[in-house]
Amino acid sequence: MKTIRLSNGVEMPALGFGTYQITDLALCERSVLAAIDAGYRMIDTAQVYGNEEAVGAALKKTPVPRQELFVVTKVRFHSYEPDRCRASVLESMKKLGVDYLDLLLLHWPFANYYAAWRELERFYQEGVVRAIGVSNFHADRLVDLINYNDMAPHVNQIEAHLFCQQRVTREWMDKYRVAAMAYAPLGQARRQEMYALPQVLGPAEKYGKTPAQVMLRFLIQSGFAPIPKSVHPERVQENFQVWDFSLTGAEMEALRGLDTGVAMIGNPENPTRAEASLHWK
Repeated sequence: MKTIRLSNGVEMPALGFGTYQITDLALCERSVLAAIDAGYRMIDTAQVYGNEEAVGAALKKTPVPRQELFVVTKVRFHSYEPDRCRASVLESMKKLGVDYLDLLLLHWPFANYYAAWRELERFYQEGVVRAIGVSNFHADRLVDLINYNDMAPHVNQIEAHLFCQQRVTREWMDKYRVAAMAYAPLGQARRQEMYALPQVLGPAEKYGKTPAQVMLRFLIQSGFAPIPKSVHPERVQENFQVWDFSLTGAEMEALRGLDTGVAMIGNPENPTRAEASLHWK
């Protein structure tokens, strides 16, 4: 599989499997096993998803060696305080059944993320995690975090799809060598709208691919590592079959033209969302 070389030399798979909203633990375990069987080697979860134990159960059952897998989890911002962050990460590792993490992220730029980031730096220095990063950090928060800490994030996981291509944030991420991971790569609530676009349908017909495969290929060629989620084994496999074709420059440009610059989910700059974070579980 193609990989993205992080700024510290770690190779991160260029495509991963997401587990957001898979709250049925038995279903989550089966879906992760199906993903690994299909060829995925990066599995993404988070404390707030409530399914780390299910992911861990799948990791324990798969015949694929641990060193061939790239395990990602995220610290919930309610655990950012110094007296909680370390304990929460160790608990996540226990649930996942791992003695190291390949990538550990801060989930949102809310609460005391400076203190949490410095704890992540310590985990990295101790060799407990291979890479550290953030999620949902727009350019201003990302640059601020980099300027006033010892380490720059290796990865920023952000919402990215045809309608939200994160161009400004990507410019700053590229400047500081922060790799891009894309969640909601198929547009979630607007995916059917995207699937019907001529800019998507044209390449899909040309290459004998599905609209979803075209959209994922677009993100990969744009330098993102997308993490699509599905609980349907056939779609899990379908989403992985994106390595046998490439979009042309003209096709990429047509798809870039669909960008609205508006996030559906990951907009921490919205004060209403920041206020609502006080009540998130």
